[in-house]
Amino acid sequence: MTGTTAGTSRTATVPWQVPGPAWYDRDVHTVARDLLGAYVTRRTPEGEVTLRLTEVEAYAGAVDPASHAYRGRTERNRSMFGGPGRLYVYRHLGLHHCVNVVCGPVGRASAVLLRAGEVVAGTELARARRTAAGRCDSDRQIARGPARLTVALALDRGDDGAGVTDAEGAVVVHLPVDPLPRAVATGPRVGVGGEGADPSRFGWRSWLVDEPTVSAYRPVSRRGR
Repeated sequence: MTGTTAGTSRTATVPWQVPGPAWYDRDVHTVARDLLGAYVTRRTPEGEVTLRLTEVEAYAGAVDPASHAYRGRTERNRSMFGGPGRLYVYRHLGLHHCVNVVCGPVGRASAVLLRAGEVVAGTELARARRTAAGRCDSDRQIARGPARLTVALALDRGDDGAGVTDAEGAVVVHLPVDPLPRAVATGPRVGVGGEGADPSRFGWRSWLVDEPTVSAYRPVSRRGR
């Protein structure tokens, strides 16, 4: 599979590989780090939007106080307990949606939150979606933060449980065959309080260094996920 990325900073024809479910059936922290620099393509009747992931967060189910699955299965989080390589989409505080990719074995409920990315194709469509939903003053802000990312990709609860491993699917995650070198930083997750905010235990946010689309860190005093 080949594709073209088109953006202000990158224009290239790139050979892609689309990982299958087994690629996601790994430790959540390994998957999270490997998703940095990966591409997400969303296909709708309006057109296609592709972004390059620049920031992610790991959530580790039953051993993670900030995970939606910490206290077990519910109707809301059931997609987290399904097979790896599928989306878990939830509505945050009734205001906006966030999207995760489920990883690890069935029943373990680990997932990687897609926090931010650089739109590299379909920029006009993504910007129009963001402008319709609120202020968007620059291209770097189109998918800078998990709520903006889902708006740019037109993802909502209707996409919960969708697979990302079909190259022709409505949502597909693909990786460059020969990825560029990356400088990766880690730190505490954004919008998480309580026990899950302890940076000595849960520095589970990862991002690409010197990327302008990485979201701002804001600590909170309560659990925010």
